[in-house]
Amino acid sequence: MRIAVFFVGEVDDRGFNASALAGVDTARDHGLADLSVIQGVPYDQAVIRDALRDSLTRVDGLVFVGGQGNLAVPEIAAEYRDHHFAIVQGAHLGKNLASYDMRQEESAFLAGVLAARISKTGTVAHLSGHRVKPGLKGRAAFVGGVRHTAPDMPVLTAFCGTQDDSTVTRHWASAQAEAGADVLFTMLNAARDGAIAACQERGMRQIGNALDWVEMIPDVFCASALAQINQAVIRAITDMVAGHVPRSIIEMGLADGGGFVGLSLHPDLEKTHRNAISAIAAQIASGAITVPVSYDGPEFTLKTGVTSWTEHA
Repeated sequence: MRIAVFFVGEVDDRGFNASALAGVDTARDHGLADLSVIQGVPYDQAVIRDALRDSLTRVDGLVFVGGQGNLAVPEIAAEYRDHHFAIVQGAHLGKNLASYDMRQEESAFLAGVLAARISKTGTVAHLSGHRVKPGLKGRAAFVGGVRHTAPDMPVLTAFCGTQDDSTVTRHWASAQAEAGADVLFTMLNAARDGAIAACQERGMRQIGNALDWVEMIPDVFCASALAQINQAVIRAITDMVAGHVPRSIIEMGLADGGGFVGLSLHPDLEKTHRNAISAIAAQIASGAITVPVSYDGPEFTLKTGVTSWTEHA
């Protein structure tokens, strides 16, 4: 079976896309399908639709990586009924469309708990790029984790409009540090490099996501909200080859075992914080703690610092 795996933005981002690409490589190594990669597509819905239609002339199925696909893919799937479709971090289903949701919001909640526990200034921050459903859920969860630990702690949360432009993220992260944040949670792709530079300049600690950033850059990252996106990609490809279209969204989180999500900690934080983080993770898995997926609080902006904001998908 010929399957295209479709990426928005850079693939070699040492983050979400890179984890997904590792899943493609594993599936290819196991001979699951004849796999091709579509990459570097800009976050523009018209361009995405054109690229999807062009890709479908050469394949039998398509796996879209990222919540950016939740607008275009359902429409394209209805148009190309003889093809098979899947969205990783998807929120839609159809006769020929499956969705897989790595519950990265659960690890984002744990990141919020840690940020509140280690902040010395009493202000923490969140920075992401595209205002898509997985990113919105991750932001809400991070704030929820902070509030769970320190109900009155300010959270400077922002979407800067890009996942890949480091000049932009460096500017935003620097502004958040200037506003008092000393711990920053990032949900970015290649643009995380800009936030890293800002943290190095400002002495701000960062919590990464998707991959283990503590292992890669321990002098900047105090933790990383892990999400095994590669496993969702492998599951999507395996189901597609088998002709199986799940009738519900396949969720992969703390309650499902398999180590799909979690929080890595810097060695300096393990002794003091690991037991508390593990206890909260167990409560999430059991349902004792409900991770919030929407947020209607204030949002940080470059012009005004903090302004009122209403969440939208």
